[in-house]
Amino acid sequence: MKRNDITALHDKTAGELQKQLTELTEQLAQARLERAVGKIALSKVRLIADDVARVKTVLHAMATETKQG
Repeated sequence: MKRNDITALHDKTAGELQKQLTELTEQLAQARLERAVGKIALSKVRLIADDVARVKTVLHAMATETKQG
């Protein structure tokens, strides 16, 4: 995920982020299977896992923001 994409995450709605999280989770599962077979490198799996973490972080920030405000 590029820097512009990361900042764009904050502009998305919670529903859009949930959808993106679902897609990334599916990609991560597929990448892990391919990694086990030896088709892709570990670095690709880590990139997808990092993207999942970014989306989860933004979702959590939105949730705590709505609780406080």
